[in-house]
Amino acid sequence: MRVVIQPGSLGGELRAIPSKSQAHRLLICAALGDRPTVLTCGELNRDIEATAACLRALGAGVEYEKGEFRVTPISAPASGAVLDCGESGSTLRFLLPVACALGAEGRFHLWGRLPERPLSPLWEELERHGAILDRPAREEIAFSGRLEPGAYSLPGDISSQYISGLLFALPLLQGESTLIPTGRLESVGYLEMTRRAQCLFGLAWSGRRAGETWRLTSDPRYRSPGRAEVEGDWSNAAFWLAADALSPQRIRITGLDPDSPQGDRAAAELIPRIREGNAVIDAGNFPDLVPPLAVVAAVSPGETRFANAGRLRLKESDRLWSVCAMLNALGAEAEERPEELVVRGRESLRGGVVDSCRDHRIAMSAAVAALACHEPVTILGAEAVEKSYPAFWKDYRSLGGRIREEET
Repeated sequence: MRVVIQPGSLGGELRAIPSKSQAHRLLICAALGDRPTVLTCGELNRDIEATAACLRALGAGVEYEKGEFRVTPISAPASGAVLDCGESGSTLRFLLPVACALGAEGRFHLWGRLPERPLSPLWEELERHGAILDRPAREEIAFSGRLEPGAYSLPGDISSQYISGLLFALPLLQGESTLIPTGRLESVGYLEMTRRAQCLFGLAWSGRRAGETWRLTSDPRYRSPGRAEVEGDWSNAAFWLAADALSPQRIRITGLDPDSPQGDRAAAELIPRIREGNAVIDAGNFPDLVPPLAVVAAVSPGETRFANAGRLRLKESDRLWSVCAMLNALGAEAEERPEELVVRGRESLRGGVVDSCRDHRIAMSAAVAALACHEPVTILGAEAVEKSYPAFWKDYRSLGGRIREEET
């Protein structure tokens, strides 16, 4: 699908959509619980649906109706399970350790760019503790065997999702297990989201820092609270916060928890810094914010440098390249470097044609950038937003955006 956006501004009020990061975590905890759980989640997207489908394949009952999930826990490990992850890296990295801890046997199916995204050193750590893993095809991962309790260790600066996956899995093992993250811990907000989700289900971990031994400090069983609600999503709200910074009218986003552990809550503080000019942003704890923040930087004074951003090359697209290409296609001045992105601000942008590269955050960032353009912006592959925010174009239009959707 192609979307054409005419020059203009946005204004009004929106309610934040549910956090897919928290939805993944609560669904997994519910599927491992001791009794059914009802999760309130007013909107879905492809990534949330992928986690729900994979949990069904593992043996959980997961039904969705009228904005609520009803989750019945897994009673016995599945055999011959087919887990379709779609393009969701979170689904794969969280559930691969869980499936191995359950002693299940089956295959994960991967789509899009997900087969290219790394699993090492999580893969090797799982094999060292009893998992049997294989790659029979580029788009498949076969798993069998069963994880054994013991001492686990992973680097903290590669992917917090690896550590979260083990945190979900280790309580399922028969015997005490520990986890030691080594090196620098990045994306600590997402690790805190995992801790809080497990705490809601009765589990608590000692240790907070790299180098410490993390172990369960309570009974290692998931105990359902009965009901829970998925909080508002700061990651996708960041696009509207960026749009608010570029629009003469105000955009108000409701339903966000100012005390949320979501790392992308930092957008509310980073956008004013960028608008002041010549900001240096360490992207290590919130890499997903770089696309919308780079748009703000493109029309802010001076030079903005997004450092420690090498992990962006391993997302749905190579985001250091695709963000740079998106901005330059619209008349901005951006430069990608091996581990960082540099954006030099201008008063306004021209407009033009942007390829989303099948990346939801590139499509939404280009839509925000259109607010600073004096010519129309055409976005190719605009359906990419369905991965995280299917209602994005409807919401964009509700705020006054003049868009035309065209099938291709």
